[in-house]
Amino acid sequence: MHYTRLRNLREDKDMTQKQLAAILHCSQRIYSNYERGDVDIPTEILIRLSTVYNTSIDYILDQTDVKIPYARKQKK
Repeated sequence: MHYTRLRNLREDKDMTQKQLAAILHCSQRIYSNYERGDVDIPTEILIRLSTVYNTSIDYILDQTDVKIPYARKQKK
């Protein structure tokens, strides 16, 4: 699966792969693999991406065109 939306979201934030990889605590090479769809994106990374982009995981994975995030569960 090729994650075109993932690249578009990053570019909309004017971020490089290296900058985003640092936020996600992974290497630029690994992040590049995510964008190209060479490897599956781990759940933890998807959660972080949805937080960085303030959108839903469904939007990131191109399962919906609704960019608005779901309400987040409040931490106790």
